Amino acid sequence: MNHILTAEGGCTCKKVRYRLINTPLFTHACHCHWCQRETGSAFVINAMIETRFVERLKGDPIRARIPSESGRGQLVARCQDCKTALWSHYTAGDVLTFLRVGTLDNPNTFPPDVHIFTRSKQSWFALNDGKPQCEAFYQRDELWPESALSRFSAMSQNPLGEMSR
Repeated sequence: MNHILTAEGGCTCKKVRYRLINTPLFTHACHCHWCQRETGSAFVINAMIETRFVERLKGDPIRARIPSESGRGQLVARCQDCKTALWSHYTAGDVLTFLRVGTLDNPNTFPPDVHIFTRSKQSWFALNDGKPQCEAFYQRDELWPESALSRFSAMSQNPLGEMSR
């Protein structure tokens, strides 16, 4: 039986809190210019997890649609007060959450599994953690562990799109 790690996090002002009740499927460090602009940093770290495994403990974030490099946009959940970006949803809809790892109480819990969009990474930032590096995106079947692929397949066949309460 797999050990399921739980983790908690929230916004800067602590008015929105959440708990992960399963481990993420996969974690990206995205170096695209869109993520750099959105975060004001060199990259963002997103842990992909089925939305049904994210429990909102308190607070109701606002959701705003913003542009993305793909042209399809993303729906970003932010605290209504401090405006911290907590997670987003891309083309898979609400069924899959891209959780901002920096909002976890212990962001070291889920380090990146891969670096994506390295073609636009900052030249002064050295990637030396031994993780795969992709100039753009990647083929899921090539990098994800079998357990994550199975969960993703199950999620795709029987989606539960609402965040838990």
